[in-house]
Amino acid sequence: MWRLWFYFDIRRTLVALHVGLAVLAFTIHFILLSTDRYNWLEDASAAPAAAAVTSSEAPAAG
Repeated sequence: MWRLWFYFDIRRTLVALHVGLAVLAFTIHFILLSTDRYNWLEDASAAPAAAAVTSSEAPAAG
């Protein structure tokens, strides 16, 4: 295993590893932000209020 580092520069390998993991993390977060269910930045407080309105209307109509 120690001979492997004769072929790869450890600094370049660690930088490439960190950059790759950062790109993966940003990609996952932006995919989640593009969905309606997992978007925690936009309309976070509107969902519980809408649920409360629909639950109060249901008994009055029936």
